Amino acid sequence: MKHVLKILTLLVAISAFWIGLLETSLIPRSNAWLLPIYFVVSLGCYGLLMVGIGLTRFPTCPHEALLLQQDIVEAKDFLMQKGVDVAST
Repeated sequence: MKHVLKILTLLVAISAFWIGLLETSLIPRSNAWLLPIYFVVSLGCYGLLMVGIGLTRFPTCPHEALLLQQDIVEAKDFLMQKGVDVAST
């Protein structure tokens, strides 16, 4: 719930800033109308950047890999006891 409130607060602040820019003539009105589009595009680029960084820093889990290898060995033994031909690859 706290995350939702943080997002809503941010959206209200950005909307208030945008409306303020529209009401005052600090920047041309034609540019002020495009600010939400620029914001959405920037947010998308930021999201893609964070996904890319997350993929490059993807953690390896050597302990989990060993547990998985043990599970595979146990499964092959179980299947061989049941008479299933398991190729050892």
